Parts: sequence; structure tokens; C-alpha cells
Amino acid sequence: MISIIQRVTAAKVTVNNQDIGKIDVGIMALVAVEKEDTEKDAQRLLERILTFRIFADDQERMNLSLRDINGGLLLVPQFTLAADTQKGNRPSFISAAAPEKARQLFGYLQQLAATTYPHVQFGQFGADMQVALINNGPVTFTLRTSVTHR
Repeated sequence: MISIIQRVTAAKVTVNNQDIGKIDVGIMALVAVEKEDTEKDAQRLLERILTFRIFADDQERMNLSLRDINGGLLLVPQFTLAADTQKGNRPSFISAAAPEKARQLFGYLQQLAATTYPHVQFGQFGADMQVALINNGPVTFTLRTSVTHR
């Protein structure tokens, strides 16, 4: 799985002019599922998102995790992260999981996050989403689960 995480002061997802997910200080994570991904990848990705130290401590060093600050988490499915952009002028999605597999694994990630962390919101798989955020820093990182099968 691939995720772009952004440290935010606020983020929200809107579908059909309705806010469906909204957080204040925390992490907005865009998430893509690749062909070889499993539930173990989803578990590893969630653990990394919750424990990745990107928030400032008293000395203004990035030493605190989302769990440490009790911040919000907004998980947003975004299959375009799995695009191969190395050749040509059009992205290839050959490494992206098929829609049903991606829906199932993102659903598993949602369920796991909802039972693991109390301050989580979600985007909607397959929807035309409008995403708004205020990136704090800016601070943005790419997280990947196991690359041994890539």
C-alpha cells in the first residue's frame, strides 16, 4: 500500500456538497492499494501512520506521533497514487489493485482504524470527492508497506 500523509491543521472531504469526513489538527492520509497488497499491508500502514513522528515537541523537533498528540486522522482512498509515471505522458495503472480488491482492502483499513483509533474519519471509495486541507509546515511524507513484492 502507498500513502501520502500530510500534517494538517484542518482537512475535510466533501461528496455531493456534503462534508463526509472532517478533522482538525492531525494527519490526512491519501491511500492507494496495489495488486500484491494484503490485510497485513493495511495493518502495517495504519501502524506507521499512527506512530510516525511528524509533530513538534517542546523543542520544535518532530518527535511526536499522531497518537502522542491525540490528533485526528482522515483516511482518503486515492488509486492514482499507484500510477506508474516513469514513461510517456499518460499514467499507467498496471500496479494498482483491481477495484473490488482495492475496495475490500480499503474497507478493511477503515474497519481496523475505527476499532484502533478513536479520532478517525474517512473519504468514500469510488466517489468524486472534493478534498480540502491546510498543510501545516508544509509537512508531507510518502509511506509504503513492504516493497519485497514490487
